[in-house]
Amino acid sequence: MTTTTEAILAVSEEVLNGTNSNETLTGEADVANVTSEAQFCGPGLQHFQAGYREVHAYLSLLVCVFGSVANSLNIAVLTRREMVSATNSILTALAVADLLVMVEYVPYALHTYLLKRPRARSYTYAWAVFVLFHSNFAQVCHTVSILLTVELAVWRYLAVAHPRRGQVGVARTLAAVAAAYLLGPLLCAPHFLAFEVAEVRERGATLHVVQMSRLSRAAGGLLADLNFWVYAVAVKLAPCAALTALSLSIVAALLETKRRRRQLALAAAAAARQPAKERQTERTTRMLLAVLLLFLATELPQGVLGLLSGLLGQRFFAECYLPLGELMDGLALLNSAVNFVLYCSMSRQFRVTFCQLFRPRALGRWIPVEASHDANNTTTNNATQVTQL
Repeated sequence: MTTTTEAILAVSEEVLNGTNSNETLTGEADVANVTSEAQFCGPGLQHFQAGYREVHAYLSLLVCVFGSVANSLNIAVLTRREMVSATNSILTALAVADLLVMVEYVPYALHTYLLKRPRARSYTYAWAVFVLFHSNFAQVCHTVSILLTVELAVWRYLAVAHPRRGQVGVARTLAAVAAAYLLGPLLCAPHFLAFEVAEVRERGATLHVVQMSRLSRAAGGLLADLNFWVYAVAVKLAPCAALTALSLSIVAALLETKRRRRQLALAAAAAARQPAKERQTERTTRMLLAVLLLFLATELPQGVLGLLSGLLGQRFFAECYLPLGELMDGLALLNSAVNFVLYCSMSRQFRVTFCQLFRPRALGRWIPVEASHDANNTTTNNATQVTQL
């Protein structure tokens, strides 16, 4: 998640909008090549972009501030001893990645959208270096977030579809989390090499912008093409396809579990053996499905538009993708910020632990906190089951 969510085609959207937002130079030549008559998307998208751009900075900053606080609270709650589990380890790592994205986005949004300064003061070498860092850092963090979301779906599918054979311990989960944080930068390696800081002369002044590197333009743009395919296919569409298949499998497993439970409930003895943890498993699965579906709603359109940009060329990219850049950026930020709301609304144990951790002591004698029925057993059960939120 970056300036406009990620780098696509041969040009990084983060870099394009990062420099274009104050009448930038990067990408002007490409956009200028697009004729006035729209081929793919009409002028309505450009009008929408101009209108949304006026409020994007304020909305994104509001979401970033809320999301930074919310993800900090997520980390504080999910790392409590009674909350330690395989699932919660992935959720904690996901909160860390989302927190890094939003904290880093704040100075970018302030400088790009709110500070009105002369071009010579806006396009300094220091700011160009930050834009390049912003592009790479946000790309890595968002890629890590995508990988962790896929891992979360896999872990939840194993817990629901194979509750006995699919148990995954915390140690193996931490290894998978570490692998996601290592694989993320590796997938972004073409992106690191595709852009560089360059000097541009304008009316006697020297401006510094981020543009495609000489290496990315060499050999017929081989590196640029590689960067596109890694972004559009490996980082976007493949995870979205995997999440869609896993989500459908989880739903099917839930329906099958309900069917078996109804059959068991026909016998009084079987009904008496229905453990409370099964109901909790179902609630947690529904919550995590909401997390996955929200992720798909923000990531799948970007992947599809990125693929179309690669197949149809720079004109489609300029006419259709770029005008939606800030909107998709805002949706990705919102996706990173609302998990706290989902946890609080759908996870009883999360609410109990949150209240125990952050409730003022002075209120303790007046406001009782409902004790979690499995809070004392969570730690010991981790070795034998995937503990729920």
